[in-house]
Amino acid sequence: MDDGQQTPELRTLRQKVEYMLDKTFPGERISGRAFSEIVRERGGSLSHSYFSNILAGKVTEPSEEILKALGLGFGVDWRFFKEESEVVDDVVSGLQFLAKRRTGEISGVAGRGLDEDGLPPELLQFALSLLEDRKGDEPGEGEADT
Repeated sequence: MDDGQQTPELRTLRQKVEYMLDKTFPGERISGRAFSEIVRERGGSLSHSYFSNILAGKVTEPSEEILKALGLGFGVDWRFFKEESEVVDDVVSGLQFLAKRRTGEISGVAGRGLDEDGLPPELLQFALSLLEDRKGDEPGEGEADT
């Protein structure tokens, strides 16, 4: 996906978490307590002080459980937070897709430029669900705008 935007450097856990905060909660300042509550509501566990230590760069090698909690909180594959993760590009592409969908740059999904394996089924289903969700937010033809 070449949209002219450079993907930021996402090597450290801190860089990845800061990036996800910016993309998941644009224009908002989410406290450690609020993020910990989001994680808890989604079935995980992450203390607000540990989250603050991640943002301060004090945590560099968290357990897999912490990575899974971050994944729950941000709604992404937890492997995104692993060192040299193979899913970083997929997550960044997905977030760019969401941003374009919200601005109206994307109104449908086409499978152009895919390799022989095509679009992964999970990503296709996710993309289609976003489009369906968006359709439900807009009044249809013949419906009153209430």
